Amino acid sequence: MAQKGLHIVGVPKTIDNDLYGTDQTFGFDSALASAAEAVDKIHTTAQSHHRVMIIEVMGRYAGWLALASGIAGGGDIILIPELPYQIEVICDKIKERNRKGKNFSIVVVGEGARPEGGEMVVKRKIETSPDQIRLGGISHQLASQIEGVTTLETRVTILGHLLRGGTPTAFDRILASRFGSEAVHLACKGEHGKMVALRGSEIGKISISEVAGKIRKVPLNSSLLKTAISLDTCLGVAEIPISSETEIAV
Repeated sequence: MAQKGLHIVGVPKTIDNDLYGTDQTFGFDSALASAAEAVDKIHTTAQSHHRVMIIEVMGRYAGWLALASGIAGGGDIILIPELPYQIEVICDKIKERNRKGKNFSIVVVGEGARPEGGEMVVKRKIETSPDQIRLGGISHQLASQIEGVTTLETRVTILGHLLRGGTPTAFDRILASRFGSEAVHLACKGEHGKMVALRGSEIGKISISEVAGKIRKVPLNSSLLKTAISLDTCLGVAEIPISSETEIAV
């Protein structure tokens, strides 16, 4: 629309936190709070029934929501699209926990996660939509694989659109207000074709042309990944290939 000459000022909104050019989108923190609370609640059942519990969260092609909620909720295994998983590594982690007397495991998986050499699970396609692919169901595939290797009962919870609703966090309310205020200022100054963005703790701007067609994925040198590893969280791979790549063209 901006290329067609319309006066556009954008604000970054998505729970997936995958928009290029901004450190965070509004909606992400609220969805993260809901996801972390769900992982907390699943812990009770997992521990009392000695089961492997898989929680599938949204996020599409980026693992921000799965990674952050897994760390916040104490997930034992976190699987994200950026790191195609190896089922043997996952099952070895579960068996190791059992040998140590921990007779349950929590697996947090992003909907875009996929096995090494495999494909993402596509729930359905909407032909009339500009973004036709609807992901979902990787958790059921994973549960079947885990049960087949470990013989442990594995249950699935798909959070789905539960993460998109509810009361926004105070952080998101403030961030959205800051974005909206700056967007109005840009429009009043005639600075069109821009998107407001969070850079560190400050609100800035970036050209929409720089943002279009890119996805902000979890970089493989992310401090969040390093934190997960330090907490002895299994990421489904034997070794992480360190990279600074942060976005892909779509």
